[in-house]
Amino acid sequence: MMSKLKEVREDLNITQEELAEKSGVSARTIQRIEAGTEPKGYTLKSLAKALGVEEKTLLTENEETRKVDIDVYKLINLSALPFTVVPPLNIIVPLLIMFIKKEFNAITKQLITIQIFWTIIAFIVFMVSSFLKNWLNLNNKFILIVMALLVLSNLFIVIRNAIEIDKEGKLYFQFKFSII
Repeated sequence: MMSKLKEVREDLNITQEELAEKSGVSARTIQRIEAGTEPKGYTLKSLAKALGVEEKTLLTENEETRKVDIDVYKLINLSALPFTVVPPLNIIVPLLIMFIKKEFNAITKQLITIQIFWTIIAFIVFMVSSFLKNWLNLNNKFILIVMALLVLSNLFIVIRNAIEIDKEGKLYFQFKFSII
């Protein structure tokens, strides 16, 4: 299997020495990467910049590994579904699966963060709606409607993320921060 770096370099019709000069990375390092070593950090950034490609383009992605990752992401995400009506479990079950599968990466942490954030927001909305019900003398159907809408919102988030994981291998709903 040809390395991604070699593939891109040859497509651009430049030699290892020319790439070394353009990127500031030694020719020997380029040879090692083309022989199978994954580029990291500064080396990865320098090579990507010199070749005019995104960093991820130079990383080797094993299709089998990617399939397993996506299956684990879907499992962690969808494990929250049965527990959308029991908020603490919609966090605990996916978290347990994450620990059992030893998947501690940005996507799995985002999946847990989304459930934690949703649970906090759902609690606040539920409490506010309870006060509103009493304050505005609304009937008990109001609380049931609010609860149903909260559950449906979490179902929508989980299902929409599952669809995006299946199609693109990433999340549709995500934050720029992680709680865990």
